[in-house]
Amino acid sequence: MFAIFLISLLAIYLAFFFPEQITRAKQEEKSPKYKSQMKKLWQIAQTAMKERKPFRAEKALLTILKFDEKNAAAYNRLGILYAKGKKYDEAVECFEIAQSLDSNPASIHNVGLIYLETGAYEKAAMAFSQAISLEGDVPSRYIALAKAEEKLGRPKRAIEALENAYELDPNVSTLRQILAIYEANNDAEAVATTAARIEEQITRDNEAKKRKKKPTSRVAARNRTSAVRQTATRSNVQPKAQAKTTPPVSKAKSAPRIIKSHAGRKRI
Repeated sequence: MFAIFLISLLAIYLAFFFPEQITRAKQEEKSPKYKSQMKKLWQIAQTAMKERKPFRAEKALLTILKFDEKNAAAYNRLGILYAKGKKYDEAVECFEIAQSLDSNPASIHNVGLIYLETGAYEKAAMAFSQAISLEGDVPSRYIALAKAEEKLGRPKRAIEALENAYELDPNVSTLRQILAIYEANNDAEAVATTAARIEEQITRDNEAKKRKKKPTSRVAARNRTSAVRQTATRSNVQPKAQAKTTPPVSKAKSAPRIIKSHAGRKRI
């Protein structure tokens, strides 16, 4: 009987009082004090990472996760911290948790970079492809995919990825990576074609730089010309203004005071 009584008390507690405690805990989490503490912890973590103090940054991030276990951003930062310290297993775990909490292409891309660094090239290629499917307008995603494909011995896929990156951001660096793959595979015709593309891109870049410089010189010349004209105009106008304001000498009788005041205002 006593056991039944205890069980019934526990059931009443769980039914009525325990949900109220959970609600209070959630309210405390959303309180201004809680937000202020979380903000301070983020500032400590960011400052520590900038100042290259990994232990302090790790402690701050782990404290954040202690209060907020579903903070994907904190897991992502912690993964970056572990990756810099070459703790790749911990980094992958953090990035995977961040990805499960928030399907962010940046987290998936970071996982791919860890796989690429540790030699898991197939997993790296899969991660980069997944990140591209979520965010396909970032050139760095395709460049990273090209590195993984090249490591896997798939030069055609690597070139395809680099061509996509070049289409998004035409630059000489990407073309040189394409050239290096063709050279490694002894494709003389493609090497010649890519070398010509590099020269054309260099020419276009130089022309773009010249076009950017020309407008500034023209504007400066216009400003100088307008300044000279304004100076000349002022020098011509000032004597006329003085001539107009000089009152004529007259021997007429003095006018009444009211007329004098009005006349004075007109001249002024």
